Amino acid sequence: MTESIPFVELSGTARECGRAHGEAAADRIAASVEFYAELFGVMKGRPWSEVCARATDWIPWIESYLPEALDEIDGIAEGSGRRFEEILALNGRSELDDQGPYTGTAPDECTSFALTGEASGTGHTYCGQNWDFYSGTRPSLVALRIAQPGRPTIMMVAEAGQVGRHGANSAGLALNANGLRSQIRTRPGVPQTYIRRKVLNSWSLNEALRAVFDVDQARPNNLLLTHRDGFVIDVETTPDRHGWSYPRDGVLAHANHFVSFRPAGIGDDYRPSPDSLFRGERVGAGLGPCRQTTTAGQVADIVRATMSDHFSLPHSVCNHPDPTGAEVARGETLTSSLVDLTTGEYRFTDGPPCRHAYRLLPRNLYDGPATPE
Repeated sequence: MTESIPFVELSGTARECGRAHGEAAADRIAASVEFYAELFGVMKGRPWSEVCARATDWIPWIESYLPEALDEIDGIAEGSGRRFEEILALNGRSELDDQGPYTGTAPDECTSFALTGEASGTGHTYCGQNWDFYSGTRPSLVALRIAQPGRPTIMMVAEAGQVGRHGANSAGLALNANGLRSQIRTRPGVPQTYIRRKVLNSWSLNEALRAVFDVDQARPNNLLLTHRDGFVIDVETTPDRHGWSYPRDGVLAHANHFVSFRPAGIGDDYRPSPDSLFRGERVGAGLGPCRQTTTAGQVADIVRATMSDHFSLPHSVCNHPDPTGAEVARGETLTSSLVDLTTGEYRFTDGPPCRHAYRLLPRNLYDGPATPE
């Protein structure tokens, strides 16, 4: 039986939120540190102390882009009894190597989607994703509600100790995210965790896009932005340039390869992960019947069935561990999310959606401020 992901409410300054986060999720942060120490050791032959020392290289970039995140990380470290450098490492886990620490071993990350009123019989705007990552991170997951002065209230599911992942805010803006596989080397810059948090800190889509475009980022990533007014844009980002695309007939789905453009840095020998080539298409087609729905429950049923798709199992939309390869590096769908941006209802699963129904978070997304006070 999969343990339920706990819901933790945080409020106050960045340091206060961090301290409360650390105190409430200390055991899950410890589990995360234990997992990554094993992963780096087994897959890279790199001791955890070295990983943590390298994490400090990102500090100048974070200070120039989102300085309050360092206060929050300091608070998390204090509240959880961990070292500051360890929490930094958890927030830069995908950037701590010249080519990404898990190149060639990491499970594919996620299949995301957005539906506008045009594509849903309810007329509502929806978004969500399957979050596929290492099975060993499952015990570290936590659902967070972050009420912060001068910013929208954020709701998201993340690895404990992290300050940014995918989620939505009280201004009606949602972020879903996917890794982008390529040969583009990680370089000094801002890790994705902080870019995602700055997007979720935004009051408007314009502010969110500025967070995406006005940054020296370390590695490629796909960011799917959905606004409750029914506007959706997907941005494939790299350290050098970005590409973007919009929904077709009210539906947009994205997996882990470049679709809108081909960056020069990946070369003519670009080979995306094979399963990425069909997962996005499967999700887009599976969501088609949402046009015939009349209730939110019907939409949720179709979304769950679509995100539970086992075509080409285990490398499917609903991902399950591949028994080949090192056990520590096996991945699965950790959780699936479904956000109704029209009503503010945020749902997620306590494991893969084929085995777990969506459960509603106890707070509405719009319990927080919609505009700056």
